Amino acid sequence: MVGKVFIVGAGPGKKDLLTIRANSVIEEADVILYDDLIGDVVEVLKKTKAKLINVGKRKGTHKFEQEEINKMLVEFAKSGKKVVRLKGGDPFVFGRGGEEIEFLAKEGIDFEYVPGVSSAIAVPGVAGIPITHRNYDPAVVFITGHESRGRLNWEALAKFNATIVILMGLSNIEKICSNLIEHGKDPKTPVAVVEKGFSSEQRVIEGELRDIVEKVREAKISPPAVIVIGNVVKIRRGLSKPEKRD
Repeated sequence: MVGKVFIVGAGPGKKDLLTIRANSVIEEADVILYDDLIGDVVEVLKKTKAKLINVGKRKGTHKFEQEEINKMLVEFAKSGKKVVRLKGGDPFVFGRGGEEIEFLAKEGIDFEYVPGVSSAIAVPGVAGIPITHRNYDPAVVFITGHESRGRLNWEALAKFNATIVILMGLSNIEKICSNLIEHGKDPKTPVAVVEKGFSSEQRVIEGELRDIVEKVREAKISPPAVIVIGNVVKIRRGLSKPEKRD
């Protein structure tokens, strides 16, 4: 009997933000392949009887290559196992969930997508920055800071009146800011960098396109971090308690 693979979002790293469905499939899993950036959701995993495999990828360190992860998912499923592939945030927001379901479909493996709260929305929110507000830009653009194939149209992005939310962009923040300014974005555009959202180490650095790089360096901000570029950052300044976390 062939098993099934569940592509599950762990949310922004708080176990009480897991969906009921995510909790359910984790409890019933035979095997769980999980990423690094799942915060205290790790505590939930320890309570299961499932075989736990850390397949997390961080910059410069990959425990397993993506091709190896794909093959493990198929092999476990073909052996009749109920497999959970647990990813930080949402699996389909820069999480390679799309690549994995393509591979599973090609191999004839049944799968189910279980959404998670994306850090692209939740981390700015917990820092007091709603990524949409009717008084500001009417659109939101999500980009990955690891874009290495030159596919981004920087000119269009700089001129588009949208809030820009960047995941995995801290190491390339200087390039991102300079590209936007070079292509016409106002250097005075507000920027916020939220470090380690939803954790006790959370910090928020605010600035503008023209000076945020220097501020980030001075504060020694480290990954993971979410970058927000746009006028919605101003909302945080008017809140008496912009951050609330455990």
